[in-house]
Amino acid sequence: MSPALKSKGPESLNGVQRAAVLCVALGSERASRVFQHLTSEEVESVAREIIALPPVPQETVQVVLRDYQLAARQAETVAHGGPTYAQQVLEQALGQARAKTALEQLRGGPTVDTGLKRLKRAAPEFLAGILRGEHPQTIALILAHLEVRHAAGVVGAMDRNLAAEVLHRVARMERIAPEMLHVVENGLSSKTDLTLSQEMTLSGGPASVAKLLNLTGASMEKELLDRIGLSNPELASQINALMFTFEDLLLVDKKGIQRLLRDIDPKELALALKAASRELRAHIGSAMSERASAALDEEMEILGPVRVKDVEASHGRIIETLRGLEQAGELMIQSRGGEDEIIN
Repeated sequence: MSPALKSKGPESLNGVQRAAVLCVALGSERASRVFQHLTSEEVESVAREIIALPPVPQETVQVVLRDYQLAARQAETVAHGGPTYAQQVLEQALGQARAKTALEQLRGGPTVDTGLKRLKRAAPEFLAGILRGEHPQTIALILAHLEVRHAAGVVGAMDRNLAAEVLHRVARMERIAPEMLHVVENGLSSKTDLTLSQEMTLSGGPASVAKLLNLTGASMEKELLDRIGLSNPELASQINALMFTFEDLLLVDKKGIQRLLRDIDPKELALALKAASRELRAHIGSAMSERASAALDEEMEILGPVRVKDVEASHGRIIETLRGLEQAGELMIQSRGGEDEIIN
């Protein structure tokens, strides 16, 4: 229970506590409209006060309503808050999924979480909305600080023309000096509340964009690469040469496939192979025992019809695993041209 509400008059309430009382008095529908105009940090602060809110005396409600110049007749004698009410308001304001995440965070108690950490846990669609209107170079710098799968999700939620422009800038980006990042920070809109002066995760360059595009799905990666190619054909060619498609598993030898299969769930593999060529299915099957190959065929049959986006997501996860094993030196991927020389 908030101490100010328990033992002090309405004049002792701080701004967040007054906002919580106001939202309870307005009712969930109107309160949710108020929440839509707040930043994510403000929503979190007000919701936390609503959860802790005891029954509020009519006098306090009326003072708050008067201060905010709202209709006092909409307030009941006693306004009730609590977790159920907070959930109702959050669901109407943010949607069920985001409201659930927000409530879980709130129930875990207050946390000190600012800048980049806050954006790293934001849903890609939400983060894409926050960044709408920012300069493409600023968005490129922000994506360079995100985990690559998160960055791919943000790109997938963006307008295609903007996404292509941002990726073009990421591909041409080199590591930025901390002092330059501070300059960019100062130019950011206040809505992002982002601290950039940390080590990059994705970094920049054609290889980083290729890695990101590998996680966006075949149709989207082609569209974005084509758009980049319209303004910079040479850069698009460099990115394309660094990309790895699921069919490129044909470039991994039998020993490498066997190593990869140890780190892949059979159900994941079955889903991924639903859209694979016969040649690739045979290539992977040749690296398996007859029993395992038969079990894989049975699993694929059990799956039945599947959504394209689910198959493409499975491709991305397997490619990510493959690249990790390659970087660890546990398998080798031959070049597309076949010019690599191998010494046994």
